[in-house]
Amino acid sequence: MEILPMAQQHVSQVAALEQICFSEPWSENSVAGELANPLSVWLVCVENGTVCGYVGSQTVLGESDMMNVAVHPDFRRRGIAEGLICELVETLKGKDSHCLTLEVRSSNVPAIALYEKLGFAQVGRRKNYYRNPKEDALILRKEWQI
Repeated sequence: MEILPMAQQHVSQVAALEQICFSEPWSENSVAGELANPLSVWLVCVENGTVCGYVGSQTVLGESDMMNVAVHPDFRRRGIAEGLICELVETLKGKDSHCLTLEVRSSNVPAIALYEKLGFAQVGRRKNYYRNPKEDALILRKEWQI
């Protein structure tokens, strides 16, 4: 497996993962649009030509927001999400970002545990942020020095 910057050839697989993993997935056009967005950094984890996971972010004025992270169900519990997030943080450090913020469903205990392991801390809560099903989001943030 290797982690690479997302390229055009990955877009359809990333969009397919969106459909599998999320109740309100991004369209293929939305994913493709991130390639042309100078504020975005998207990484994919690829094994034998197959995208098994990805992470995406946008950065404004040194503050980054993790938009999406997903791993195909067949590839979970192998450290892929952790590897993607760690690589994203390293990439963002090189782009003068000083923090990464994300939202996570308050019921997503495994994801929250991973984020805490990686140094994220809760800084807020968004009531009824998620729909389908309706649920609060925890706002987590990791900061570093550049």
